[in-house]
Amino acid sequence: MRSATLLLALTLAATGVGAQEPPQPAPDAAAQPASAPWTFSATGYWNMPRESGDYLSGIFIAEKSQLHLEARANYEAKHSQSAFLGWSFSGGETVQFKATPIVGFLWGSTHGVIGGLEASVAFKKFDYYIEAEYLDPHGAEPGYFYAWSELGYRPVEWLRLGLVAQRTRIYGGDRDLQRGGFFQVTVRKVTGSFYWFNPGSHAQIAILSLGISF
Repeated sequence: MRSATLLLALTLAATGVGAQEPPQPAPDAAAQPASAPWTFSATGYWNMPRESGDYLSGIFIAEKSQLHLEARANYEAKHSQSAFLGWSFSGGETVQFKATPIVGFLWGSTHGVIGGLEASVAFKKFDYYIEAEYLDPHGAEPGYFYAWSELGYRPVEWLRLGLVAQRTRIYGGDRDLQRGGFFQVTVRKVTGSFYWFNPGSHAQIAILSLGISF
């Protein structure tokens, strides 16, 4: 009896029945999906209003996944700077969209708190972009709504042209709303643009811009 029991035990051990599986190796860290990288873009604008002096403005953007950071100079007002924090939402296949609510503050010649939205939608060769914000300044100065919008068309991948409009009080005068046209040329990661507002009027504004993404 003892011999039969010993024989059965040896048989089970040899066939591996009842044995525990060896521990699986830990996943290779290199196989794990990498976190989204930072992306950056910087754009300078040479503003040439017909009724006042030329000046330079700029926008710098840093993004990581949905996080959006932005800094501007001479945008809401001359001799002022602004900084923003935002969170992006995007999606779509045939019609693609992206929306980024932002909140920030302005300092320099004007001080205040800003809330806004940057959004875009694209369908085939057409796209629409808008950035809108409301500035609530400190002191007795009333709040103001700023906006910049573009309706674009790409006949070829490197060329974009269309209509542009903006509402701003940075130029002074009685005209808050400007309308006009634009075209852009992109070579790799560099984009050059020309905007022409209020053509044919005494309040014409020309803007040359150069942007780079990296």
